[in-house]
Amino acid sequence: TDLRPLDILSEVVPAGGPARGMRVFQVQGVRGFQLSASRPRALSFPASRLFIHCDCFPEEFSIIVTLRVLSILAKRNEYVFTLMVEESPSVLVGLRYAPDKLHFLFWSQDRAGGWQTRVTFHNVSLSDNQWHTLVLAVSGQSFSLTVDCGLPKDVVVETPFPASLSVKRASFYLGNRRRRKGVFTGLLRQLVLLPGADATPRICTTMDFKVATLSVPAVLQDLPANPASNEVLKYPYETDTKVTLGSRPPCTKQEKAQFWFNASQRGLYLCNGSAWISMLEARQRLDYVEAYQNLVTNSETMGVEVFTIPKVGLFAATANRYTPPGSAIYKWTDGKFVPYQNIPTYQAQSWKYFTIGKKIFLAVANFEQNDRGQEFSVIYKWSRRKEKFITYQRITTHSARDWEAFVIEGEAFLAVVNHREGNNHNIDSVIYRWNPRTGLFETNQTIPTSGAYDWEFFTIGPYSFLAVANTFNGTSTKIYSHIYIWLSGSFQLFQSILTFGAADWEVFRIGDRVFLAVANSHSYDSGTPAPSNFYAINSSIYELNVTAQMFVKFQDLLTYSALDWEFFSVGDDSFLVVANSFDGFTFSVNSIIYRWQGYEGFVAAHHLPTVGCRDWEAFHTAEGSFLLYSSAKEPLSKVLKLKTT
Repeated sequence: TDLRPLDILSEVVPAGGPARGMRVFQVQGVRGFQLSASRPRALSFPASRLFIHCDCFPEEFSIIVTLRVLSILAKRNEYVFTLMVEESPSVLVGLRYAPDKLHFLFWSQDRAGGWQTRVTFHNVSLSDNQWHTLVLAVSGQSFSLTVDCGLPKDVVVETPFPASLSVKRASFYLGNRRRRKGVFTGLLRQLVLLPGADATPRICTTMDFKVATLSVPAVLQDLPANPASNEVLKYPYETDTKVTLGSRPPCTKQEKAQFWFNASQRGLYLCNGSAWISMLEARQRLDYVEAYQNLVTNSETMGVEVFTIPKVGLFAATANRYTPPGSAIYKWTDGKFVPYQNIPTYQAQSWKYFTIGKKIFLAVANFEQNDRGQEFSVIYKWSRRKEKFITYQRITTHSARDWEAFVIEGEAFLAVVNHREGNNHNIDSVIYRWNPRTGLFETNQTIPTSGAYDWEFFTIGPYSFLAVANTFNGTSTKIYSHIYIWLSGSFQLFQSILTFGAADWEVFRIGDRVFLAVANSHSYDSGTPAPSNFYAINSSIYELNVTAQMFVKFQDLLTYSALDWEFFSVGDDSFLVVANSFDGFTFSVNSIIYRWQGYEGFVAAHHLPTVGCRDWEAFHTAEGSFLLYSSAKEPLSKVLKLKTT
């Protein structure tokens, strides 16, 4: 049996380019075929071209499809492909979709006659004008559909797929069932039959799940990054490319192949799916860092949050230790931060800015009780009328260290890190879900944590993750921090990583690679001899290994009671800056900017004098690119400007 992939789509494409009735179209940086409804029989070929050694359809197989579906009418069905005998109107094998449904069709026959079996997968949302890759695995009575390498949908039916389905005198029809009605109106990039195997493990080895590839016609393959010559395109194609003006827009897979014109820099940039690549401007490179502004704060600052309120401006919220005077919000005005609003807080540890629809919120993590002996952390809401943040919801917390806001499947969540309750560090941290009916956050799930400092939410393909930095369990800082994955409506343990007083997780991407950096603050264990220095300790960077489905250690970096990582980019270069806070002798410690050097990993590039550095934030304004660091040991934070060449 020949188990090579059988590329149905390539069989329809002549060697010289697309056949009549096919147009190449590029959307979101990905090419696909648009099929014509006028000549459905032209988009066909005899099945014998694929089944050379046998005239039976495989008993077990996978069908791999990459497509982009347009919105279709509620009662309309469109065919991706069919396999039909020339003299019969019956479909031997076929795949069609309707809004929120996918149907797999096959012909069964016994001595009494033949009949059509339809296997339906419900709640399959394809009509969103996005690229999707489907893997349909068939074995006997079991049918499994995987969309974008997500969780499979399994269906078991009474009628098994036939063990010997004859394909004599049969032909494959692309995007139709030999007539104009039900013709596929979207874009088709990949259509492959893989006999004898579930193709999911073979397909889901790349980070770009929505356009995962097993076999694609040459005309649809990406152009080389550096063409060998000035030759014109071998195959003509159309695209919906547009140019965006104004401030830097997001650059994701959805914006791939779109342009952005930066009027202030007079530069034209192309989105490659993850970053803006300069096309008509000299590439910026970080030259050095200079002091820009000394930001006098109400008291020592435990954390800082930089955010932009649309049509209002850029702000920075500092989480200050003492009350009074509490914490402050600063607004970027005339090229610097100026005081804007004071908010009563109680040993505030951090702020989190987030939005739900048109509502704008700012949540503070309070570490201590208020004047009445109550321990609350508070969510504030932006008042457009007053142009201030006003109290919206109080939530009981226990020495809260951090908030994390995120959205899963359209629902908003807010997670708090509870550090300790009295002297007990092994307590629950809480995930709250937004109730749109009441307009309040309500408890959704509790997760046991140990002296935790930080939550970090991130997504990889269709999956959502939440990492917690566990710091101290009452006797040791050498404990496991955990990564949780969202499955069936709750977070479940995905991976545990040994950390040493973990204070922060930072997730970042470089190209298609996903990294997770932990800031280890100190090594202490009451049951073992004290090290020569509790605070000089490696912090680690982990990289996602897609095949192993886990994060594996990529690099160790020597840090000094590290409390925060911040990832940022300048031009095409990527950087990590660490908040070194204490070296065992003094709080006046250099924090370090590391430059990404590819095979070498991250290499120290700049040493920045800091005092009790607690938090870093990177931000951009019309004046340039900046870093802001907060000091937990003096009422002075600093804005540093990144000077580029």
